[in-house]
Amino acid sequence: MIGPMRLAAILAATLVLSPAALAGLPNPGKLVPGRSLAGIRIGETQRQVTAALGRSHGVCTGCAFPTWYFSVRAFDQHGLAVEFARGHVSAVYTIWQPDGWTGPKGLTLGAPQAQVDATAGALFQVMCTGYDAWVHDRKTVRTVYYILNGGLWGFGLMRANANPCR
Repeated sequence: MIGPMRLAAILAATLVLSPAALAGLPNPGKLVPGRSLAGIRIGETQRQVTAALGRSHGVCTGCAFPTWYFSVRAFDQHGLAVEFARGHVSAVYTIWQPDGWTGPKGLTLGAPQAQVDATAGALFQVMCTGYDAWVHDRKTVRTVYYILNGGLWGFGLMRANANPCR
């Protein structure tokens, strides 16, 4: 989930991506709780992300951490954000509810919150501005289910105990 400044950066980033740049982003992508999102894992290097998703991506110039944006299709804001700290992935999350992306046990973006509760197991709520983040921490990785207006809006992974309000 994103704030107004990050939204502006995402929209700007998606406008400069070429169709060739989008070849690496899986569509649909998959969340493996505590492990990966769209094949990207917490702690991977920028080189590993480039190998998995391609070289062309939008870059946020006003973000607190270096952040790369990959869109599902050219000139479309739906996709994936990858944040880095000291050259390693510190967070990865969906942008604008990309179609067909799934989580555990077939959970899909757009599902009602009751289905998230029944499928994802024990979660705790973090209230963000305009949406909620339901999270589960493992030793080193936090899995996030972003809920907007009672439905599953996005998935995220980040370092355990990190603030999920993006």
